[in-house]
Amino acid sequence: MKEKKRKKVFIDGPIKPLFIGESITKHQSKTSIGGHNIFLGQVRNDIIDGREVSAIEYTAYEKMAELEFEKIREEAFEKFDLICLHIYHSLGVVEAGEISLFVFTSSPHRDDSFKATRFIVDEIKSKVPIFGKELFTDSTFAWKKNS
Repeated sequence: MKEKKRKKVFIDGPIKPLFIGESITKHQSKTSIGGHNIFLGQVRNDIIDGREVSAIEYTAYEKMAELEFEKIREEAFEKFDLICLHIYHSLGVVEAGEISLFVFTSSPHRDDSFKATRFIVDEIKSKVPIFGKELFTDSTFAWKKNS
């Protein structure tokens, strides 16, 4: 039995605006789509215990994470009337102000796209083994806690 090819999720470093724009452009020919929804997770320069976050360094248990991403994709397609679904997450260092998560859903009607995007982001935060080390401007770090 042939193993199903998984979608590439991880991107080294930040997710560039050009990549996001090209992803949107590729969907113009899909005329059954009535609505797209995009979530962009951006690194904030939070102040934590008096220290300013300059970047987050992301790591993951990649094989486990890829399996969880696939489960999330399958569940989203079962729950919502989607035509397309794309998920991309950064690995490595992403500076404050840069994008680390890109979720892009497309559906015949906007409501499914809105609901699916929220579901996907919530599932990623709660189930995917991705870890962020917050790097501070004073050269210290702390492991990020998902909320």
